[in-house]
Amino acid sequence: MNNYTKKLEELLEIMIRQQASDLHVSAGRPPTLRVSGRLVPLLKKKKLSAKDTKDLAQSMMSAEEFEKFLERKEIDFSYHFKDKARFRVNVFFQRENVSCVLRLIPYKIPTIEELNLPQSLYEFTKVSQGFVLITGPSSHGKSTTLASLINEINHTKAVHIITIEDPIEYIFKDDRSIVDQREVNRDTFSFAAALRSTFRQDPDVIMVGELRDSETMATAITAAETGHLVFATLHTNSAAQTIHRIVDTFPPEQQQQVRAQLSGSLLGVVSQRLIPRIKGGLIPATEIMMCTPAVANLIRENKIHELPLVIQTSAEKGMISLNRSLAALVKQREISPENALNYSLSPTELKTLIR
Repeated sequence: MNNYTKKLEELLEIMIRQQASDLHVSAGRPPTLRVSGRLVPLLKKKKLSAKDTKDLAQSMMSAEEFEKFLERKEIDFSYHFKDKARFRVNVFFQRENVSCVLRLIPYKIPTIEELNLPQSLYEFTKVSQGFVLITGPSSHGKSTTLASLINEINHTKAVHIITIEDPIEYIFKDDRSIVDQREVNRDTFSFAAALRSTFRQDPDVIMVGELRDSETMATAITAAETGHLVFATLHTNSAAQTIHRIVDTFPPEQQQQVRAQLSGSLLGVVSQRLIPRIKGGLIPATEIMMCTPAVANLIRENKIHELPLVIQTSAEKGMISLNRSLAALVKQREISPENALNYSLSPTELKTLIR
């Protein structure tokens, strides 16, 4: 074991012990953890030199990966640490020095209950066809929610599940289902290419790590229309913004057709935020939109601006607005009113709900 592999393993041990979500490695700074959403520098460790960061990053990569990194100036990959954990790693250049960020991915996939998410999410695992979107800002638990839903299907249904990820995050162990996991750049050239070829792989459930372009979106919608259950993530802040983002990705002459397809295939949109808890750690606040006939009609008729009102007034159908979720967490003394207001998209309405 070389010196840098040993150094890296020490840092990963500290990360696991302190229950950090991320490790930041940058020249001129000590290694820094993200714990409960806050950056915590490891002040007992020396500041890293440019050689340290380069050698630490290189110790996680194969020769081929390192060559690819030098050519492209950035790279994503997953890294196994003994039998303790896996990490999603991004290595990049900044001011001509190498930096990297490691995201911890536990081996155990948590359940919806363990994630403190609403039970209504289980409804998405019981159907056999349609399109489910898990959305929210970066680093707010989308991949974990997605893995939890896929694993619920794995434990309860005898189906064929194909995941397309960049890189593979959680590892699924076949239970009642067969789960095939494909990694972009290792097992396939792109999300779009992998998604197109799934039609010849007899899938029942397809999970797309990220909808990055119009081709991937169009193929995912088609897959949902043609009898598959499709799960995907998107970096958007609300259900309404999600519909806008998908439709606006297409040229104007195709947008009406995309709205019609979405209104027929969409099952729901879950938008989530991880909020710092009063007692430490993070807890999710969620907006859940189920695609009822009323919602489908608004999407088809391009009245997206009316969706928030439907979500607010459809609690009996399993829907919840982000503000109601935040207000409930404040009332349960899980989060502070200040943090709730920081994460709300309409703080004035939230103040009324909290009062």
